[in-house]
Amino acid sequence: MSTETDAVPAPAPAKEPKRSAGLPNWAVQGLVSLSAIVLALLVGAILIIVSDDQVQAAVKYFGAAPMDTVSAAVSAVGEAYKALAVGAFGGLTPISESLTQATPLICGGLAVSLAFRTGLFNIGAQGQLIMGAILAAYVGFAWHLPPVLHLIVAILAGLLGGAIWGGVVGFLKARTGAHEVIVTIMLNYVAIYLLAWLLTTSAFRRPGRTDPISPIVDANAQYPQFGGTRLHGGFILSVLAAVFVWWLLNRSTIGFELRAVGANPDASRTAGMSVGRAYVIAMVVAGALAGLAGTQQVLGTDLPLTDGVAASVGFDAITVALLGRGTPLGTVLAGLLFGALNAGGLQMQLITQTPLTLTTVLQAVIVLFVAAPALVRSIFRFLPKERGTGPVLAKGWNG
Repeated sequence: MSTETDAVPAPAPAKEPKRSAGLPNWAVQGLVSLSAIVLALLVGAILIIVSDDQVQAAVKYFGAAPMDTVSAAVSAVGEAYKALAVGAFGGLTPISESLTQATPLICGGLAVSLAFRTGLFNIGAQGQLIMGAILAAYVGFAWHLPPVLHLIVAILAGLLGGAIWGGVVGFLKARTGAHEVIVTIMLNYVAIYLLAWLLTTSAFRRPGRTDPISPIVDANAQYPQFGGTRLHGGFILSVLAAVFVWWLLNRSTIGFELRAVGANPDASRTAGMSVGRAYVIAMVVAGALAGLAGTQQVLGTDLPLTDGVAASVGFDAITVALLGRGTPLGTVLAGLLFGALNAGGLQMQLITQTPLTLTTVLQAVIVLFVAAPALVRSIFRFLPKERGTGPVLAKGWNG
């Protein structure tokens, strides 16, 4: 005889919802970055329209002929961005200039990115670049060595100068807990004024000159130029530096420790890792990368050492690292983009009289949108979300 319970079927086991594989985080981050670039170009277009004389003249009779205003706006934006593209990619010379502008930005961006992955904010790429440029330039014009050897020694001197300047930050962070942001900012000023003083001494100032400029680097210590353009061998070193940073972070034991410390220093310390050692290594390598950017300035692009040798490269490197999301490949691509903007901006100003500062605005807006992915996703709702959670500068940027 069957019971009531026998007649009631057992409930089916609950099925777990299927998880969509979706895109990997690095692809999602790339889409967000591309969207940020599109939004920045739209903001730039608005600025071009507002500041264009022909558009302002057409607006005065907008009610009578509205299409004149629209036509003038489209023409202004189209001509400006066409000149920007031609100046960046419109031939061998523009492309070589874009790569030349990108060369120190890539190395500087790698210096900032590597520190980011270790949980450090390296705001001192500017000072590290200057110290690398000082030593590289001095070896370049004061020493007289055979070809090839002279260039190698000058590059090593630049790496050493940047590594020492970055190592000071790592040492102070590891031993005293001094915040790296404050230390790097202060060391930037020390390097800037040290360079200004050195250029007033007989050891660095060019004979017969009263302005702050060094002798020209010997030909034996200069990076080889490509095809009569300003592009030099330092670009190849930038690419090799990116490969080295990728290998260091993803294929070496030290790199694993750096990433672990960046993700969670307390857990890393509990696991037996030396957090202080990781900080020192990260800042020494980061400083050397920034020093390499300094060698590219004085041995390839500028040749003499001046008080403006770093320009804004060290600070632009921070934006390059942010746009590249702390990855070597992303940093290279961001450096190439910013190099193209710098090179194309000159042509845009020459042809359309659009202020060169517009490219700076574009760079700033790009970083603004990259730093606010939620804002980008609210505008482009089709963008997928990243999987997992974690610190932005450590785990989230690993893709």
